[in-house]
Amino acid sequence: ADVVVNLAGENIGQRWTPKVRERIRRSRVEGTWLLAGALASLPEAPDVLVNASAMGYYGDRGAEWLPETSPPGTDFLAGVVGEWEAATAPAAAAGIRVAITRFGLVLSPDGGALARMPPPFRFGAGGRLGSGKQWWSWVSIHDLVDALHFVVVTPELSGPINVASPHPVTNEEFTHTLGRVLRRPTLFPVPKPALELAFGEMARAALLASQRLAPSRV
Repeated sequence: ADVVVNLAGENIGQRWTPKVRERIRRSRVEGTWLLAGALASLPEAPDVLVNASAMGYYGDRGAEWLPETSPPGTDFLAGVVGEWEAATAPAAAAGIRVAITRFGLVLSPDGGALARMPPPFRFGAGGRLGSGKQWWSWVSIHDLVDALHFVVVTPELSGPINVASPHPVTNEEFTHTLGRVLRRPTLFPVPKPALELAFGEMARAALLASQRLAPSRV
């Protein structure tokens, strides 16, 4: 293979029990370490390893713009993502170009986060999450694929790369837009305590966290 793209990892969109937390970490960190080591040992290694990562690297950062040089956050998800990225080290040490693509919220009507959102809206029960002021950095599935292709064919690109729209929106704006597309009202906000009761730590780290990515490299 000339190129390897690694997207593997346990779905974070669930309540983080101790067992789920371990699956989230091991599927990313140990899986990537194993893959990177295997690629490094090949007689003919690939030219490039593109390894998925996530905006969770930055933690909850309010309205701060986050280019790739921004420091990491301090919560569980930020720690996992930091280990995930570091697990590519064997490939880099073997001379393979390693590009680490930090994805924003990937939007596709065929699955992922967006597929889970419409049902409440269709019944007129959609609304912002918490205050709605948290920034959501998003990317369409088509733009994400184009970005991955661009990274593969651009030899100068290695290291961390934000993959998100240059126009992030607040959760409130995202909610209003989704309601407008579905032609449904967005009158029922979901309070922060209700989200934390339902999803625990995942709600704080993923749904309520604010990450305003600046995709300066793509």
